[in-house]
Amino acid sequence: MSDVNDSRDRPSAVIFGARNLGKAIIETLVDRGWAVVGAARSEATLEGVTAAGALALRADVTDQASVRATMAAAADAHGRVDLVVNAASAYGGTRSGPFGGGPLAQAAPDAFDAWAAAPARSAFAFLSGAAGFVVEQGGPATLIQVTGGSARRAMPGRGLWAAGAFGVRALTQAAALELREQGIQVALLIVDAGIEPLDGSGRPGADPAALADPRQIADAVVFLAQQGPRAATHELQVTPLAETWVP
Repeated sequence: MSDVNDSRDRPSAVIFGARNLGKAIIETLVDRGWAVVGAARSEATLEGVTAAGALALRADVTDQASVRATMAAAADAHGRVDLVVNAASAYGGTRSGPFGGGPLAQAAPDAFDAWAAAPARSAFAFLSGAAGFVVEQGGPATLIQVTGGSARRAMPGRGLWAAGAFGVRALTQAAALELREQGIQVALLIVDAGIEPLDGSGRPGADPAALADPRQIADAVVFLAQQGPRAATHELQVTPLAETWVP
């Protein structure tokens, strides 16, 4: 990795979450000459960030103060922050039962907090912390919140999960409306499919062709980050052709 002085002459990014999609984004940006910070909680994930050629910082994207502190550290190292992405998993806390929370008629009393509140709370901490920093920093920047297809519609047995994803979408839209006049682009990147493991190992029971390629999603992040002020995209959906697409 280039030294700190050299990094100040390159665009700078902070990526929260670095195990799969986040790591693909980090590797893609590093390969394209960006100065990158990878923020995560686990030591194993941070070791992967370092191996990818990025600066590893321990952070908790569900904590507003941690988000701001991480971005301040990135700016100290690289001069400023041009791009910040939340690619961290929206899972949080202890969950039981089927994915998405199961049918509402059978939901446990704590199911809402476990399945719906956690994703929205995480997006709030990220968007609020990141927005506060880039506003004070001044100048153009891009914020990208990654979410899944449940941000677009609910499914039977996954209403609680969709409620959280809808909240993520609403918060991202609000941030986009609040910041666009200051030259700050906020985008929601909807990955309407399961994401293939970065090592290509696949997912049990899933058609590999229907899984989103994390490196191609990383290319979408670069596309959003390089848009000019006269072609800003605030919502981008990617769906593999082998996956079901719902208009």
